[in-house]
Amino acid sequence: MRLCFLVEEQYRHDGMPVDVIRQLRSWGHHVDVLRPGGSLLKLSGTVAAGRHDAWVLKTVSGGPGLTLLEAAAGAGLTTVNDARAIRGVRDKVLAAVTAERHGLPVPVTYAAQRIEDFAEVPAAAYPLVVKPADGSSGRAVRLVPSPDRLTDPASRDEAPHGGMLIAQPYVPNSGTDLKVYCVDGRLYATERCSPLHPDQPAVERQVPLGAEVAAIAARVGEVFGLDLYGVDVVLGPDGPVVVDVNDFPSFRQVPDAVARVAWAILRLADAGGERPLPAAGASAALPLGGAPGGDA
Repeated sequence: MRLCFLVEEQYRHDGMPVDVIRQLRSWGHHVDVLRPGGSLLKLSGTVAAGRHDAWVLKTVSGGPGLTLLEAAAGAGLTTVNDARAIRGVRDKVLAAVTAERHGLPVPVTYAAQRIEDFAEVPAAAYPLVVKPADGSSGRAVRLVPSPDRLTDPASRDEAPHGGMLIAQPYVPNSGTDLKVYCVDGRLYATERCSPLHPDQPAVERQVPLGAEVAAIAARVGEVFGLDLYGVDVVLGPDGPVVVDVNDFPSFRQVPDAVARVAWAILRLADAGGERPLPAAGASAALPLGGAPGGDA
């Protein structure tokens, strides 16, 4: 197969996707790598030519890569994930509305362009978790304990210029987040320290995936149309709560993550992007000695 990866500068040395690209090439597949924002691109020779079986995106939320992926999708090419699905989760305002409309357990969400506007949120809803609507990797996520702390210098410094912010009531929890990854229709759970609790011991490990959380994670994929994704879940006093959804995350602690992600990309490319149904934790047979359909 011929694949095109869109990889921005932030991820050019990251295991996801660098190791995945290396794995695909070792199986005999042709992989081109484009760096949106870092070089001149001749669109007629890349997107319009349609020489690739699938395009894969690994970029920051506000970067230019998504526009190129959408151009590929507009030309009728297969994208991983679906370009419309990526847009739907990278805009956290849109994602919150979509999730609530489909009955997913998400906190009440407020949106504003200025952080001080969250002073209108009822005091009973505090503390608030405030973050950029186009944020990723935990960037600029803050816990604001009360309305009078909204104007703290740190809160102002981290607000994006001209961008939207969202705020959600803090869900009481143990200080750890549950990250559920979906790879090739299979779900894996990882426990890690919450960015809102930096004083907690740094723990990251694979953990059993309960039926309720598995059902929620599978439903997230259905609602947003994602194939490779991660769901951040907080186990609150009233049950699991979805606090974030990410397309093409790190997949840390997933067994044989590089091979599994590479194989999932091949399956999706071969199927024209049609997504499999998620299944909790079951191990798929991997073509570790080679993959079918390769070409140099």
